[in-house]
Amino acid sequence: MNHENIATKFYNVGLSYKKADASMRGAFSISKENQKLLLKEAKATGIDGIFVLSTCNRTEITGFAKHPFELISLLIKYSNGKVEDFINVSNVYSNKDAVKHLFKIATGLESQILGDYEIVGQLKESYKQAKKYKTTNTYIERLMNLVLQASKDVKNNTKLSSGTTSVSYAAIQYIIEKIPNHKDQKILIYGLGDMGKNTCKNILEYTSSEHITLVNRTYDKTLSFVEEHPTVKAVPLENLATEIQLADILIVSTGASFPTVQKEHLKGHNNLLILDLSMPENVDVAVKEMKGITLVNVDELSKITEKTIETRKSEIPATEKIIEKYKSEFNDWISHRKFVPAVNALKESLQSIQHDEIDFHSKKIKDFNIEHAEFVTNRMIQKITTQFVKHLKADETSVDQSINVISKIFNTEITEI
Repeated sequence: MNHENIATKFYNVGLSYKKADASMRGAFSISKENQKLLLKEAKATGIDGIFVLSTCNRTEITGFAKHPFELISLLIKYSNGKVEDFINVSNVYSNKDAVKHLFKIATGLESQILGDYEIVGQLKESYKQAKKYKTTNTYIERLMNLVLQASKDVKNNTKLSSGTTSVSYAAIQYIIEKIPNHKDQKILIYGLGDMGKNTCKNILEYTSSEHITLVNRTYDKTLSFVEEHPTVKAVPLENLATEIQLADILIVSTGASFPTVQKEHLKGHNNLLILDLSMPENVDVAVKEMKGITLVNVDELSKITEKTIETRKSEIPATEKIIEKYKSEFNDWISHRKFVPAVNALKESLQSIQHDEIDFHSKKIKDFNIEHAEFVTNRMIQKITTQFVKHLKADETSVDQSINVISKIFNTEITEI
């Protein structure tokens, strides 16, 4: 951080599945295009360090601001959410709490399905996007480096993510548990983003179904996927309505900001299971009123993973221990950034006093030994600065307050590096 931003704090503002239902999360989701516009505006208005995370379970903005409302106003502007709703469902974390929150997200402790590792890829993409638009700073880069290290450590050295439990897998688990003859069902997957790809791969792996049809807005993308998975049938978007009529199970994972499946798509269908994995929801909730149509959304799917979750809960202490290790490393780095300028400023002030006194006494005292005086006073300066460092490192020390006192006593300006 540069000196003019010292008054800013590090914030994380947003909402998640904990307080906001699927409909509310959908209202506050930020499209990819709007994320770019948000970052550009933040940079233009002087916000030093910011990135955006928007997934099916959460929308959050992390960055530096003088007040959290600077970030909240950006979230409101680039989503369809309202301030009054945000107040009721939001979380606002600052400084150490914001740092801790990021570590918990990256390691799966904050996931709707405990230990869900898909969030890490989404977090990496958010960070990568911020770097592309030059909205990161040294603080965020160091923090994200350690956050991702912690995530990898948890993945490799705990069983927090044991078993395959994610929204895309939960959809398959639901089909296996609820549909007795699922291998013979005609399954239509609409949408080929990461969620759609994962769902299709899970169906192939866990159901051995040979009746999978894939529809996507971009037909070439569908054909490329089918080349790698030849048992899957590719169909162009204009045939969507026809394919829905032929399907027994419809899985929707489109990334639109409005319902892509409406009641008119389902007229005449009297036996269809729809799994809506999209956020915001891409199936019009009104289809629930239709006879023979069963609609299941992300929130409902997450409930079927409770058995796996109980096993994962036992891994929380080990995960938190790993988090503390990387958080401690980050705190040491932060402390060093504060210590070095303060100690250097103190040392320079003492050396200035030393120079003035030796110069004064060398003129006043006959045969004054400058070399001996420098040797003795250098040792004194070293002992004073060492003692100051020990003080700053003590647990009970308020580093900011101590640095401020030194700055006032010696009339120095201490700027963070």
